[in-house]
Amino acid sequence: MKAKLESLVSSLQEATSPEHLQTATEQLRDILGVRHVVYHWVNSEGERFGAGTYSDEWVDRYLEKDYLRMDPVIFGCFQRFTPVIWKDLDWSSRAAAAMFRDALEYGLGNQGYTIPIRGPNGQFALFTVNDSRDDDAWRGFVEANGRDLMILAHEFNKKALEFERDGEGAAPPALSPRELSAMTCIAKGMSRARASEEMGISEHTLRVYIESARHKLGALNTTHAVARALSEGIILV
Repeated sequence: MKAKLESLVSSLQEATSPEHLQTATEQLRDILGVRHVVYHWVNSEGERFGAGTYSDEWVDRYLEKDYLRMDPVIFGCFQRFTPVIWKDLDWSSRAAAAMFRDALEYGLGNQGYTIPIRGPNGQFALFTVNDSRDDDAWRGFVEANGRDLMILAHEFNKKALEFERDGEGAAPPALSPRELSAMTCIAKGMSRARASEEMGISEHTLRVYIESARHKLGALNTTHAVARALSEGIILV
């Protein structure tokens, strides 16, 4: 596993677009044998971006329920500079407990480990690994892999900062005709079933185009991708 992690670090250092960060989270998830790996950052202008393996359904649910306002992981990481094991945080409130139950229903594991990262000019990021294990097994996993995870977290953040600097004044990303059609259908409020019918493709293929567009746009989820595409004039509705 050590060789695979070293190879992943090397590929991160050579990454040329936010889409590569997404690919790296998927590769790291498989290397570690965990449920999810997520890198989420807020740039110096307050814009949020994400790369990770959480489902679109969970991300949309998280935003719909406005969990950002009370997420114990977010608050725990704002208040410290050191990594946190989720179960060491305060989940005692009714709202936090409800959010945790909701997360489990949407495919998250019962254990999490999040590394807070602070960059220049107010940049803030979180690097998270999530899985389902008992408490002792999870603490053993963190102890065995914590150093490597810290290195990876900072490599993700270093590359994200490079993308932010390189993106200043850059042209909007180019979407393929199919990606443009998919995003336009979603922007018009069509369901995925209706959009796939409109385009004459399967829902699975539609998802591929949507995900590809989301990665190119550096968006946290589909809703964010549509908003960015509209604001940058990439699609018109």
